[in-house]
Amino acid sequence: MKLIKKIIFIIIFLHLNTNAFAFTDPNHVDDFDISGVETISTSVKFSSDGKTMFIIGVNSDTLRQFSLSTPFDLSSSPTLVNSLDISSIQDAAQDIEFNSDGTVLFIIGREAGNRGIDRWDLNTPYDIGGITVGDATREPLSGDLRGFKFSNNGKKLFTITQTSSTVGTVTEYTLTTAYDLDTLNETNTLTTTFSVGGRRQGINFSSDGYKLFITNSAIDAANPVAARNVIREFSLKTPFNISNAINNGDFQPSYTAKFRITGLTFNNDGSKMFHTDFSNSTVNEYILSCGFGVKTCTDPTNDKDDVASIEAQSESAKKLIQHTTYPVINRMQWLRRNNSSGNLTNQNIKIQFNNEILNSLSKTLLPVYLSNYNSSNTDNENSSWSLWSEGTISVGRIGDTSVSSSKNINTSAITLGADKRGKDNIMRGIALRFGSDDVDVGDLGSALNMNTFGLTFYETKPKGEERFTDHLLGLSFINSDLINNSGSTSTNGERSGEQIYGSFSLRDTLSKNNLNFTPKIKIDYGVTHFAEYTETGAAGLNLKFKDQYIGNFITSVGANIDKKFDLKNKSFLPFFDFNYSADMSPSTRQKFSYTSSGDKYTLDNINNATHSVHTGIGFDLITDSGFNLMTKYTRDQSTGGSYNDNFVIAGDYRASYNSSYTLSVHETSTEVSFKSKHNNLNFDVTSNLDFFAEDPEYGIYLKLYTLN
Repeated sequence: MKLIKKIIFIIIFLHLNTNAFAFTDPNHVDDFDISGVETISTSVKFSSDGKTMFIIGVNSDTLRQFSLSTPFDLSSSPTLVNSLDISSIQDAAQDIEFNSDGTVLFIIGREAGNRGIDRWDLNTPYDIGGITVGDATREPLSGDLRGFKFSNNGKKLFTITQTSSTVGTVTEYTLTTAYDLDTLNETNTLTTTFSVGGRRQGINFSSDGYKLFITNSAIDAANPVAARNVIREFSLKTPFNISNAINNGDFQPSYTAKFRITGLTFNNDGSKMFHTDFSNSTVNEYILSCGFGVKTCTDPTNDKDDVASIEAQSESAKKLIQHTTYPVINRMQWLRRNNSSGNLTNQNIKIQFNNEILNSLSKTLLPVYLSNYNSSNTDNENSSWSLWSEGTISVGRIGDTSVSSSKNINTSAITLGADKRGKDNIMRGIALRFGSDDVDVGDLGSALNMNTFGLTFYETKPKGEERFTDHLLGLSFINSDLINNSGSTSTNGERSGEQIYGSFSLRDTLSKNNLNFTPKIKIDYGVTHFAEYTETGAAGLNLKFKDQYIGNFITSVGANIDKKFDLKNKSFLPFFDFNYSADMSPSTRQKFSYTSSGDKYTLDNINNATHSVHTGIGFDLITDSGFNLMTKYTRDQSTGGSYNDNFVIAGDYRASYNSSYTLSVHETSTEVSFKSKHNNLNFDVTSNLDFFAEDPEYGIYLKLYTLN
């Protein structure tokens, strides 16, 4: 009870934090004069590594390629290396785009009769040298085209067209095949109105697609006043979906009195912004206080991938307690079902699914590892240590919500344990768990890889003839590697953590004619501490996360029924489990901030309480010939429609005290092993074969070892 009070105390007194904003306007730091080659520039783009820059304009309708010694840095004296004159097919080139790997070039034009997008295949990524103008293929488009942009996966295209001096239109298209303009289908439009006259000249997005940017350029070439040149920022509720755009306001540059903004682009992490100047024949470079922060810093609590990544850490911490305690609880239940057995060594391999597509695999047999035999008799005074193990593979998916992306979860672990019955008839033991959780978040490549080591002490104690109490207490150490991918760039983090957990259950068995009915109650509790950490890899997007405490408190009631049938030379024991659980864990919160601007955020109400029903059915088969078999199928059904299925099977055959054989099948693979013991020398031979594969994998393993 003292531990539970400490957990509740920690959760209640986590202090609140309010948002504090330190946003500053983009800071102009440099410009690059291109008047010697292009006097009316309309667009600037970079290669993915920032070492190649492309500029195009309507004066010469020529695309020019520059090399930079320092990525995304105009002060590194860009050098002209290639030019492509497209005046023979376009008379007013406006904007440039590449596919995701730089092997396809697109240029959009607006002159009547030539309106559309031209495409070229490049021999070398981001290198226009050697391509022929006449090799272009064209996709005609209507309207006064000024700019265009693809989504990260090339499945969406956005164009900006001039409607009037104060109105422009963004059109959203879907593409059946990525970057294939023959598969265009218009889906949405966004009308943009500016109080000042101008042209809607440039369009771009943040790397994660949650922000849209449009430039407004002054019309009057003789008097290009700054007031008519702005960059408008929109927030999108869904990435690359303009149907829900929210106007965040306009940024008006002030680096010179007269200029005309045209094309707009960013470096990968959004810490830098670049735009072309139609009047001054320059490319201009800005430093942003946070990633893609033209008017505001992106609120990570509105980013579904960021929210899902934070949720995944909390969910994994709570699941870790379950995954760590379940094997120990299974062991204690197995001991009570087989308390008269002379051999208390058992080995289990478990596979779990909470993905409907994978449910059909729940009948798959998995390899069983048989540890060394340790005899254990019912004489308490002479009882020796019994060894056991349980392996777990868990595959699951949590669907997306209105605020969080989907999460695909893969867990694998092995638990090794040993226990011994004492003179007081109390079975005490210790278990070690080594686990790995891999969680894929969203569709951009964000991920959580969590490695854990747990140590659990447990005991099952009789309280009379048929009443037992089970206790366990343990500690886990956690190390997580995190990837937060925003599309064109990603941040990385490493986070450590510690977890203390416990469980208490009371069972009282009512028996009649070998039929046992066992009602039970159980309380699981624990607390996880994650240390603070700071992301690296993207200066404008790096976040710093504060310490986080995650409480866990689950109560459950249920019962199991089993009946033992003594047959000739064997015992058969079928059983059925039922449990109802109420997760009363307090919600947790995560505080974090941008390392660049210091803007602070808090994500509240992570992991609300849930209710679940657990059912299980299986049997134990123990024979005098040395063959033992245990199977169990369970389902955990939770509120919200989520569920988790698992199937356990274990078996071994012992020819004698000194030798054993194991046969197992997993999908198309078979494994046969022979183990023999001679005094302290142990001899193991294992062979496996994938017999249905066209090019079968096979192996033979020999192992010699001694035990003192």
